[in-house]
Amino acid sequence: MSDLESVKKLRSTTGAGFKDCNSALKEASGNLEKAIEILRIKGVSKASKKMSRDANEGLISICGDEQKTSIIEINCETDFVAKNDDFLSFAKEIGEINNSVNSEIDKLNNSKMKNGLTVSQNLIDLIAKIGEKITIGRLKTLVNSKSKIFTYNHSVVKGNLSKLGVVVSLEFEKSSKEIDQFGKQISMHIAASNPMAIDKKDINDNIIEKEKEIINEELKNLGKPQEIAEKISLGKINKFKEDNSLLTQDWVMDPKLKVKDVLNKVDSKNLKIKDFIRIKIGE
Repeated sequence: MSDLESVKKLRSTTGAGFKDCNSALKEASGNLEKAIEILRIKGVSKASKKMSRDANEGLISICGDEQKTSIIEINCETDFVAKNDDFLSFAKEIGEINNSVNSEIDKLNNSKMKNGLTVSQNLIDLIAKIGEKITIGRLKTLVNSKSKIFTYNHSVVKGNLSKLGVVVSLEFEKSSKEIDQFGKQISMHIAASNPMAIDKKDINDNIIEKEKEIINEELKNLGKPQEIAEKISLGKINKFKEDNSLLTQDWVMDPKLKVKDVLNKVDSKNLKIKDFIRIKIGE
């Protein structure tokens, strides 16, 4: 095999540039396997330098079925890279692997991909090849063996890859077309309304305390008497909880109704929203 053919083969195998491939082959005395190893080691060095940069773009991958579905966020620096074929292929494959390991990050990182390398190894190689910081972000698996899981992708880039993804788990006694319609609609509602929790009592206490601090500081600056300020603060906190709890949010399809009103109208015994997750790139 000529030197040029070796460089072409190495480029085809690794995706690295001509100059890097030529240099690696010389260092490896023409041994392709050794050259691949050299490029991977150099890729780690290049990747580590890029990890200090911001990665606020990327894709959401949703994989699974009606009983088990997983969602994962794969971040990069630019929207241009988020549409790159190599990035798309990587996101699609690790989305499938993520569902198989139930969103356990250590298992995911150590899982082998189709090329025989682990997710972590492929991530390093992709960073070196593309030249941007790439990270695995938020991830979660919902399991519902008794009822049904619904999903929604918004701003779809390709297939099950999008900029915003929602997974919702519903619990009910008997499936129906009405429940299926509600499942689709509640997924879209969550995408649009971004609730923090299903019920008011489930909102994180730290978030509530932070909101109280902001409200009290605002009222203090307005010079309100303490007694009046406390009443206003209580009202604002209750409104904050209502606006950010799924069941008490205005229904996006009809703002005159609350989500809980629509839930109660569905002709099904014991219909409940069991769990949900919403992930949007950049949030």
